[in-house]
Amino acid sequence: MKVYKIIGLLFITAISLTFCAMKQELQTEFPQEIQSAFYQKMKDGTDSGGTHFYIEFKKPFAANIKLKKIYFHNQESSVEEITKNTFVAHFYQINKKEDLILDIDPAKEYGNKAPVIQKSKFDLKRNEAVLEYKKDNKTQFFKITNLIEKPLR
Repeated sequence: MKVYKIIGLLFITAISLTFCAMKQELQTEFPQEIQSAFYQKMKDGTDSGGTHFYIEFKKPFAANIKLKKIYFHNQESSVEEITKNTFVAHFYQINKKEDLILDIDPAKEYGNKAPVIQKSKFDLKRNEAVLEYKKDNKTQFFKITNLIEKPLR
């Protein structure tokens, strides 16, 4: 019986250490100096809209650093280079409204689908984003804080 307790304890310890290794480590400093980071909400005349997310750097990007993704407002998007110093990510909102059947008889509501709620990879506030990048082929994450919304020109 004592052997089973020891094996169980070792198994639980191994599982808990595995989950600790899966946590994303955020870097405290970014290798390049960021001049500004902001976002602009867009409206295209339909029900859908979205957000443009801009990052501007003071100097051109180093060759060993590649920007991959931005995590912002429970969404993620790839990063595109506009100039050597400016990058943008686009977050589109698609308002897909499904018809719901609401009736006093629950049997008539049978075809309704449950909403799909996506959990973000990071716990972020409204004015925060996480930048995923590769430096020397190692994936790293950097949290950008105090983002501002600029009006669309």
